[in-house]
Amino acid sequence: MIIFVHLLNDRSGSPRVLCSTIAALRQEEDRLRLFVGSGGSGFLNDAGIETTRYWYRRTPIRILTLGTYLISQIALVIRLFRTQDIDRSALIYVNTLLPFGAALYGWMTGRRVVYHLHEVSVSPVPLRWFLTAIARHTARSLIYVSDFHRNCLPIAGVPARTIHNSLDEDFLIRARASQYAHRRNGHFKVLMLSSLRDYKGVPEFLALADCFADRADVCFDLVLNDDQFAISRYFAAKSISSYVTIHARTDDPALHYAQASLVLNLSRPDLWVETFGLTLLEAMAFGVPVIAPPVGGPLELVREGHEGFLIDCRNTNELVSKVSQLAGNDVLCLTMSEAARRRAECFSPSVFAKAMRDVIKK
Repeated sequence: MIIFVHLLNDRSGSPRVLCSTIAALRQEEDRLRLFVGSGGSGFLNDAGIETTRYWYRRTPIRILTLGTYLISQIALVIRLFRTQDIDRSALIYVNTLLPFGAALYGWMTGRRVVYHLHEVSVSPVPLRWFLTAIARHTARSLIYVSDFHRNCLPIAGVPARTIHNSLDEDFLIRARASQYAHRRNGHFKVLMLSSLRDYKGVPEFLALADCFADRADVCFDLVLNDDQFAISRYFAAKSISSYVTIHARTDDPALHYAQASLVLNLSRPDLWVETFGLTLLEAMAFGVPVIAPPVGGPLELVREGHEGFLIDCRNTNELVSKVSQLAGNDVLCLTMSEAARRRAECFSPSVFAKAMRDVIKK
């Protein structure tokens, strides 16, 4: 029996990878159960296994969210203890550092605990120290999403393994069937999918779009992992180019990749370092060239000048230069498109599933 535990169900990378993990381990173990926080709706809605909700609320006020988070972990421990049908031999699979209540439950009841880590930046610092200390004392094994991640967040004394993320087979089928086009209806479309956070490069994306205000043939799409109310509040005092289209969270990002000419990840290296970069891999599966940060997990995905370019988002001049180059060179984009598809195939569901099953068996 495997008990999966996650905090916030949304459309970000960590719940999506958890869905892939569940699909991979369903072939190995027929008794799977998911515990997830009650706040949020996202990829885990379709996990396909028995799901139990425990109380959690996220708020716009950071200190209040910290309080609700700590209360949620008390609620999680209580819910786990009250669940009578969890086998004594069950594996407790903790997705991200955040659901530490599940790790404590596993430790207190003598059950095995495995952490699947996705984050590097946890703040405030005392919280990061506390969460890593819990993982160090409770985990039998750690899974990292990249070698960079493993080096950045070492937890001494616990066996660890790197397993790169993959895409699910249904997504790949749609990606393989999609035909990349340098332009659609005469437009070179620049796409970015991200959380609604400054450190994810939203201000840099808007600044880049402003640099192309005199180019009617280059347009910008921004898909944000939040609702329309939060988006309206964020952009209320901001000036937005007429060539920028902003979308709320989507249940089907593939629709956006299929129309994109170029996909960006503009996370600021001084504020947030990507441990992997799942949107980059998704774009590459669709054969879309990418621009990625020159640090962190994306270096294990994107090779400079092959699938795209590696650029610090604070270097606006270099960003403008490369976007202009790609917008004016269909041969280069098509060459990068083919390289991107080949590279994405290296991160197949079968490789991911085998690695996950190996960890669980051990």
